[in-house]
Amino acid sequence: MSTLSAMAQSGKASTVKKTFSRTTTINQTINAGPSIIWALLTNATDFSRWNSTVVSIDGEIKKGEKIKLKSTLDPNRTFKLKVKEIIPEQKLVWGDAMGKRVYTLRKTPEGTLFTMTEKIGGFMFPLFANKIPPFDESFEQFTTDLKNEAETISKTK
Repeated sequence: MSTLSAMAQSGKASTVKKTFSRTTTINQTINAGPSIIWALLTNATDFSRWNSTVVSIDGEIKKGEKIKLKSTLDPNRTFKLKVKEIIPEQKLVWGDAMGKRVYTLRKTPEGTLFTMTEKIGGFMFPLFANKIPPFDESFEQFTTDLKNEAETISKTK
């Protein structure tokens, strides 16, 4: 079994810290087709129902649109994000001036390989890096929630 394959099945997040950035990544094989997972990732009004790490998302998850996201990591803060890239059932990217989150889906014989990566940083990053909570636990919960919901839907189809 390759390292990527082992990581994909583990659903464990990993974080790489550098002076001017921090990148957190998680991989998980989900026993559901990309269309089911894509529908969950791009339906803003339904996000907080299945995803326990998100308080709310206002706006439409469409290329060029702006969304307002509230996370359980900092429920008093609203993140104003722009949807930067969409390749249906393959890739979704949103972010702001400080960072971006990339979701990718790849069909495999076992289902769909889901990857979520967030890189935050910039010139001023060292000044406030210690005030940003770690994402690992939140990424793992997000991925578990997505896997559970997608697999539940897949079983009913």
